[in-house]
Amino acid sequence: MNFVFLSPHFPPNWYLFAAALRDEGATVLGIADLPDHELRPELRDALSAYYRVHDMNDYDQLVRALGHFTAQYGKLDRLDSLNEWWLEAEARLRTDFNIPGITAAEIGRMKRKSVMKRLFARAGLTPGGGRVCRSARSAREYAATVGYPLVAKPDAGVGAAATFKLENDADLERYLAEKPPVNYILEQYLTGTLLTYDGLADRHGEVAFDSSFYYSTGVMEAVNDNTDIWYCITRSIPPDVEAAGRAIVRTFRIRERPFHFEFFRLPDGTLAPLEINVRPPGGMTTDMFNIANEIDFYRAWASMVVHGQIDQVPSRAFACAYVGRKHRFAYELSHEQVLGAYGDMVAAHTPISGIFAPAIGDYGYILHDPDEARVTAAARAIQAKTA
Repeated sequence: MNFVFLSPHFPPNWYLFAAALRDEGATVLGIADLPDHELRPELRDALSAYYRVHDMNDYDQLVRALGHFTAQYGKLDRLDSLNEWWLEAEARLRTDFNIPGITAAEIGRMKRKSVMKRLFARAGLTPGGGRVCRSARSAREYAATVGYPLVAKPDAGVGAAATFKLENDADLERYLAEKPPVNYILEQYLTGTLLTYDGLADRHGEVAFDSSFYYSTGVMEAVNDNTDIWYCITRSIPPDVEAAGRAIVRTFRIRERPFHFEFFRLPDGTLAPLEINVRPPGGMTTDMFNIANEIDFYRAWASMVVHGQIDQVPSRAFACAYVGRKHRFAYELSHEQVLGAYGDMVAAHTPISGIFAPAIGDYGYILHDPDEARVTAAARAIQAKTA
């Protein structure tokens, strides 16, 4: 199998996907804008060839790179980055080079939140209300109709970037003055617990691995209010979350891909779907899958892509939490005290890349233990601030 991996150096742990592909027998062909010598050695070893472009956003350069690989290696069998930023470019390239996977005609349902809401309803779920407002007038009319608070976010945005919480007319006018020049969707603000359904769908659209975690606070709030966040993978998946997640996989026709779906558990206990992502969850979550389940998620994905099957069985032995801390805060426990008090639970700790820090902190700890209550108590203690 010839696998084209776009931007395989980012996020930093994505080199493990490339290495797993190589180990499963694929010919891995990398494309990025980084000089070859700046790639980490493990990634260079995993790549059979590397084509440097000067601008990853220049589609013609990507086309030339794929043409070069086709001339050298023949038919290109798969192409991916596992990164939301490149989803539309990937779909276009797959379409132009007849590569299996999500095509240009299909990408809208994977990117546009307004389309997601229609498909959630088709899956039998009840999303929160929302409308794409392409003018100041339509935004004001929607706010007057449904009331505040509202959330404004790019209809085809990435993560929690450039989102606005609107509490009143003044917030609405500030949003209208500051928003980037792209289509935005205004949504009713939901309160509750933010949680996920994550996993791998195989070539037939069946869920081959799944997992779920919940957040201590919303990602948008962590970014916009510059607060701390932690999140915890549970040992078991709530039945309604699993049922909703599998319905989404079927309705959106997700095949041979990792996925990351977000929901709100509302105060009345019901579940409201928020959005889907056809890539792994961010941060250190893929490594947390391994810790919580005693598997190799990177190899599981590569085996699914190359051989069409996964031979690993998750143990679900541990609850596993990511706990982030930001330099702006003074904490009750120093780093050394954290390791002294909770060292038996700390599976890893590391500085966080700058682009992720606004959401998940400047420094992160991964905790694991069979007892979820012990893990979450430690997460709260690690984030406790001095008076």
